[in-house]
Amino acid sequence: MWGNKKPETLLPGQPEINNFPVNPPPKSAATIREETTAMSTDAMRPLGATADRATARLGPSLHIKGEISGNEDLTIEGTVEGLVQLDERKLTVGATAKLTADIIAREVVVYGSVKGNLRAKDRIEIKKDGSVNGDLTTARIMIEDGAYFKGSIEIDKTSEKESASSSFSRSVSAPAGAGVGPKTI
Repeated sequence: MWGNKKPETLLPGQPEINNFPVNPPPKSAATIREETTAMSTDAMRPLGATADRATARLGPSLHIKGEISGNEDLTIEGTVEGLVQLDERKLTVGATAKLTADIIAREVVVYGSVKGNLRAKDRIEIKKDGSVNGDLTTARIMIEDGAYFKGSIEIDKTSEKESASSSFSRSVSAPAGAGVGPKTI
């Protein structure tokens, strides 16, 4: 039944038909440019990050003692002891990170462990598996359910008004409350 098919024979003067795969037509330069702009050229940079907002990364195998300062967003996955100062940038403390450091940044997001004081001009977020043992000074704070926090929280309203200033004055104090769900103040 299935094996009874007769092989096709070529008649004289009939062109030979080859069943080779056909290559797709070449793409124009505009098409290639459109495809590459949608993808990041840096595997560690999220697609939303632009060239002027590139995020530097310290991997989980890196151990640093000393001071880190810079003018770009930073994600830390390793171990840091000392001071991290990114005045107008965002610091992300990754899930595998262990920081024993004071932190000064515009925004701090904690997924890992931090022992030290955090000062953020804009906001501090402690995610559900994050751990912070130290004092927080910021304009806005969010602590998710399941996060660990031990220390004091000081809400700094002057940093909202003086966005050009990188100093943190301590004018308003708010007690750390224990509630259900993420809290944003």
